[in-house]
Amino acid sequence: MKTRIVKLLRGAATLLLCLLVLAVVLDRLFPLPLPDGSRGSTVVLARDGTPLRAFPDRDGVWRYPVAVEDVSPLYIQALLTYEDRWFWRHPGVNPLALARAFAQWIGHGRLVSGGSTLTMQVARILDGTPHSTLGKLRQIARALQLEAHLSKRRILALYLERAPFGGTIEGVEAASWAYLGKPASRLSRAEAALLAVLPQMPSRLRPDRNPDAARAARDKVLARMADLGVWTRAEVDDARVESVAARALQPPLSAALLAERLHAERPRERRITTTIDAELQRALEARVSDYLGRLPERTSAALLVVDNRTLEARAYVGSAEFGDEQRLGHVDMVRAWRSPGSTLKPFLYGLALDDGLIDSESLLVDAPQSFGGYRPGNFDLAYNGPIGAAEALRLSLNVPAVDLVDRIGPARFAARLANAGLDLRLPRGAEPNMSVILGGTGVRMEDLVGAYTAFNRGGVAGRVRYARDDATIDRRILSEGAAWIVRDILEANPRPGYAPGTFDPGTRPRVAWKTGTSYGYRDAWAVGATRAYTVAVWIGRPDGTPLPGQYGAVTALPLMFQVVDSLPRNAIAAAPSPPPPSVSQREVCWPLGLAFDPAHPELCHQKHTAWVLDGVVPPTLAERDATSWSAGLLHLRIDAATGERLGPGCTRKHMREIEVARWPALAYPWLSRDLRRRASLPALARGCADDGLGTTLPLRIDGIGPDAAIARAPNSSTPATLHLRALGATGEVQWLVNGRLAGSTQGAGVFAHAFEQTGPQTITALADGGAWAQVRLRVLR
Repeated sequence: MKTRIVKLLRGAATLLLCLLVLAVVLDRLFPLPLPDGSRGSTVVLARDGTPLRAFPDRDGVWRYPVAVEDVSPLYIQALLTYEDRWFWRHPGVNPLALARAFAQWIGHGRLVSGGSTLTMQVARILDGTPHSTLGKLRQIARALQLEAHLSKRRILALYLERAPFGGTIEGVEAASWAYLGKPASRLSRAEAALLAVLPQMPSRLRPDRNPDAARAARDKVLARMADLGVWTRAEVDDARVESVAARALQPPLSAALLAERLHAERPRERRITTTIDAELQRALEARVSDYLGRLPERTSAALLVVDNRTLEARAYVGSAEFGDEQRLGHVDMVRAWRSPGSTLKPFLYGLALDDGLIDSESLLVDAPQSFGGYRPGNFDLAYNGPIGAAEALRLSLNVPAVDLVDRIGPARFAARLANAGLDLRLPRGAEPNMSVILGGTGVRMEDLVGAYTAFNRGGVAGRVRYARDDATIDRRILSEGAAWIVRDILEANPRPGYAPGTFDPGTRPRVAWKTGTSYGYRDAWAVGATRAYTVAVWIGRPDGTPLPGQYGAVTALPLMFQVVDSLPRNAIAAAPSPPPPSVSQREVCWPLGLAFDPAHPELCHQKHTAWVLDGVVPPTLAERDATSWSAGLLHLRIDAATGERLGPGCTRKHMREIEVARWPALAYPWLSRDLRRRASLPALARGCADDGLGTTLPLRIDGIGPDAAIARAPNSSTPATLHLRALGATGEVQWLVNGRLAGSTQGAGVFAHAFEQTGPQTITALADGGAWAQVRLRVLR
């Protein structure tokens, strides 16, 4: 008897061993067809998990990667209760369920219920087994193989990610967004029950096509949940009240160009979480689309909103309409190289502050000048004469900016920007020149925004971050004090249409803003920085064709302010911030630019309150190319009796010394009579040798006398025209009419001008050396 038992045990062990060996061999010969985690569909998500854009796999299937913990526990309860109550306990197959299915097959001659466990369903999804007896056996084998290799949570995760939900939708996360418009983590009981039963017959139960059938199937699940005591009867009754949504299936398409960009940069990632605020993104996409409806055809736009504290992008609109072929909506203008117009000027003034060249109220001269043959003009062709640095920046004047970049050095300026992450693109082989400050280069919006964050980050620029795991890269571009002064200057610029003191903005945030327009009206820019956010808007045509009459202040700026006003805000955003320790206020005097000295009030023709850096008050910049009166402060001896100046070696019985503060020569046409008098030299005393201070070549306008009146001929439509010459000039002469550049001549060449408008007119002739002449007249008709 014992021998027989031993033989039986040995036989059983041998059989078991053979079966085990066979199982191992079959496992090696037929490995599990597990999905490749690095291939397949990809979903790009907003920071809160909202899908922005999904990229199907090569079979066109929409599937969002999801983990068990990312799904509502209510769905897990409904799924396991309805599909496989013993999931956590069985080895992959449920013997009782299989026995029931086998008995039904014997009694009916066909399969009535499959007795499939959730593991078996995963096996069928992965292996594609047919609905037949052999297919069922293969499914059982694969289920056992799954249980041997994977944990229960991994098997459940495979089901959650790949269960069929109708059409090209797979997985509970994709189905939840497609049918319900919400993540699977926020499902109600009714929604959980609906999605739990949908994979049984996805084509027949799709709620977008058969809501009644879907509701009946859902209620069947709810009834079972109540019968088994998983949910209370009251909870189930409440769930039954919910209607079945009938949403049309539309794949998400928000921040489409950013999603495309990140997908290309991370091709092996299936789930990419961005920093984008989904609600803000949708709102701004709609706002941009609506705004462009009033602009010329083929116009596109780009918009970027960045959180200053984290450098995270909150909204990214790469084009006006992603699918609009006419607007080239597939071109991402956030990354495109475009001319920045005048948007680089704040960095130039900040660098000039750091270099000790200027303070906020340094005297600059906005007048026609030549910089080595380069003659910049202002956008409106008008000139302002003597002007403070802050106002020159706010008005975006070109001549003062070119003057500063020439003194700093275009190559050094470009290098400082590049070191902070703001690269400038120049033609191949070209070196930075003075035109870079007026837009004669290319920049990318994202680099520009990263640099502008420095004005609210203590002078530290940064690279914009688009994904949660993007590294934070900070680079200093300006000192804390220079950044604060520039920001204060730009914040003081009132919004267009709101005069200071006439409108209470309440809690509107303080905005340091700057516009820019490229040559030929190809690019319109507006960049605004609040305490919390930096916003940039670009409007133009991606192919570079001009948009005549569209420029930064009228085209891009209104949209930028609309965006700023729609962003979250608090009381701090509307309050001015105190200056850092390196910044202080001083009374400075024009024309010398030095601090006010009570002992010499005669040298202070105009007093201004300036922000200075590290207590340094720089003098007015030295004149360039002026042949006379280049010394700002003259020390003179005069005859106390007559007031005449005394030349070298010339003496009088009663003499005294005086100081005269001189204005830059190019500023004189804009000075009042009193300022000219205070800056004028006393006449040279008779009998004294010439001291060389009065050698300016006299310049006189020939062709009309002072205070003349002119008119067009009677019964003629031809405007009154003057032909003038600048006598005494040998080089180029710039002619201004009412402060606007009207032409230039060489030497005593003839300047002709037709007067379209009636009323007072002022004509100014400016020579290269600083000499000037001016006449005033009146046009009668």
